[in-house]
Amino acid sequence: MASKKDPSFFDHIQKNTKVRPDELLKLANSVSKSNLKDEETVRRLIHQVAQLAGKPVSKEKEDQLVQAIIKNNVPADFASLSKMFNKN
Repeated sequence: MASKKDPSFFDHIQKNTKVRPDELLKLANSVSKSNLKDEETVRRLIHQVAQLAGKPVSKEKEDQLVQAIIKNNVPADFASLSKMFNKN
């Protein structure tokens, strides 16, 4: 895994997501200090991520994400996570 100081890592993320590295680090810091068992906190984080990414999140998808996060039922691998986001 690339270190957080590896410029190519951040270049890759910014190229694919249009999110600046400083915004990503701020979000990561916020998440690491958050209570992910609190529904209000999780909803706020989902809104922050959606805003950063410039992607709308439907109420249905938000509810699914909240329940998965609160129940610690989030897939660990990217393929499963991608399937979760593409369901509808």
